[in-house]
Amino acid sequence: MAGRNKRREEERQSGRGNIVLAVLVVLVLLAVLYTSGSSLQRKLDGYRAHIAELEQQLEEEEQRSRYIEEYREYTQTDEFIEQIAREKLGLLYKGEIIFREEDSR
Repeated sequence: MAGRNKRREEERQSGRGNIVLAVLVVLVLLAVLYTSGSSLQRKLDGYRAHIAELEQQLEEEEQRSRYIEEYREYTQTDEFIEQIAREKLGLLYKGEIIFREEDSR
């Protein structure tokens, strides 16, 4: 009978040891998952910030594109052609006279 009790005691201790080992394995897995999750969360936050920055750049480029299109349309108007002819080329309409102010030095 003493042998039986000894065997049961060994089985209990062995079972407890297995449980402790299983709990330790689970705790290690939880720690690994937590650190991996934290790392992934930081990466996700970084990606979200990058997306926001890219969306801002996209909006700026769309505004720039609209401005360029409006300017392109303006350059095709008679008003623009007349302005360039006067300012850059010094052209006048027939019979038009320009009066310039003289320096009073």
